[in-house]
Amino acid sequence: MVHKLKVVTIGGGSSYTPELIDGFIKRYHELPISELWLVDIEEGKEKLDIIYELGLRMIKNANIPLKLYKTLDRKAALKDADFVTTQLRVGLLKAREKDEVIPLQYGYLGQETNGVGGLFKGLRTIPVIFEILKDIEALCPQAWVINFTNPAGMITEAVYRHTQFRRFIGVCNIPIGLKMFITDVLGLTKKNNLSITLFGLNHMVFIKDIFVDGVSRFDEVLNGIISKAYKASSVKNITGLPFDSGLLKALKLIPCSYLQYYFKYKEMLAIEMAEFYKEGTRAQVVQKIEKELFELYQDPELKIKPKQLELRGGAYYSDAACEVINALYNDKQTEHYVNIPHNGHISNIPANWVVEMTCKLGRNGVTPHERVTQFDEKVLGLIYSIKEFEIAASQAAVSGDFNELLLAMNLNPLVHSDNDARDMAKALLLAHKHYLPNFSKVIKYLEEEGSANKPHLNGIAV
Repeated sequence: MVHKLKVVTIGGGSSYTPELIDGFIKRYHELPISELWLVDIEEGKEKLDIIYELGLRMIKNANIPLKLYKTLDRKAALKDADFVTTQLRVGLLKAREKDEVIPLQYGYLGQETNGVGGLFKGLRTIPVIFEILKDIEALCPQAWVINFTNPAGMITEAVYRHTQFRRFIGVCNIPIGLKMFITDVLGLTKKNNLSITLFGLNHMVFIKDIFVDGVSRFDEVLNGIISKAYKASSVKNITGLPFDSGLLKALKLIPCSYLQYYFKYKEMLAIEMAEFYKEGTRAQVVQKIEKELFELYQDPELKIKPKQLELRGGAYYSDAACEVINALYNDKQTEHYVNIPHNGHISNIPANWVVEMTCKLGRNGVTPHERVTQFDEKVLGLIYSIKEFEIAASQAAVSGDFNELLLAMNLNPLVHSDNDARDMAKALLLAHKHYLPNFSKVIKYLEEEGSANKPHLNGIAV
């Protein structure tokens, strides 16, 4: 009897889900999923219904025997699942808006995965992921969890540091974007074998080498970026500014676009401020994009993934998740760029760190690539800073301790004042009070104290 392959997507009402369904359709010949369950919460029911109907049309159009289900009952969906994907946003896009607006009020970057905003997204998300993992351990303990909920690195760190669950892989679309960029500028085709030596942390990765059919082409790509013949890869939610040529020459590395927040802090803050007053923060822009997408999704004639989905900053996350599932299920031993504990494979960092790096994936899980055995010393200090921040953040998410939260805030290199850190922490705790149950005692104290102001920025209460 052929084993039925069951996949559960938590956050099934996400605007990204059509890309996930499209990915499964394209790979059905080697990834014969019999059941795909879309799970969401009551607040996401309307979007879930729309995605479900579009999914049915896509599957019918593809003429494959994949059964699609929708539910608000997570436990009912998880029973006997083989793979679980997580793509959730605790507090929805309104919470992201607060993550972006409140730091701007204090003169800091407002970004959903970096700095203060990324920290609070993690604080809201980590306890929810832990609850999901408890259900998985009870109902489908052999399932692999493929997480592309941000901040993916912090969440993966928290899972391996504070739970016993060990079948959890963090996925990001940034390496996929870098790979597509390299394919484009070098004029590669599917016949070429492209291999990338990539290392670092989530949203802080560097490319150290590029091999095409076994031959290094790294110098060619780096020199193309330095000379501006090639415009370095960016994503929809980040303004692409070129890195200084002298910096790139000294690094001898290709940094991902998120490194702009560290190497171009002043410029990125100015751009965010200008964009906010012009058209709103990225969260406000995304809400408009999502509204248009869901209107499009309701078209009964739409039977494929729409091109407009690529306007979302996280485009290709879902496709990356499909490839990871495919590699695990079919024992492909193919190259991927994922967040996992390296377990001592990297010689010059602590053995228990979760990192993002080139790996090989197969039926037995994830194996760090043999080419990546050290992190480049030139960027090790920055990597240490962010990793210690992630560790402190995951501890604060678990404990709900205000002082541990302040430690995480101050360890982040994008926060430059302990006084500002304290004030932003208070403001964000109160703004997100419904989604931070572990901090309920702290929030109650702050409300009784009445000392935390509720600032306004451009007429928006935060």
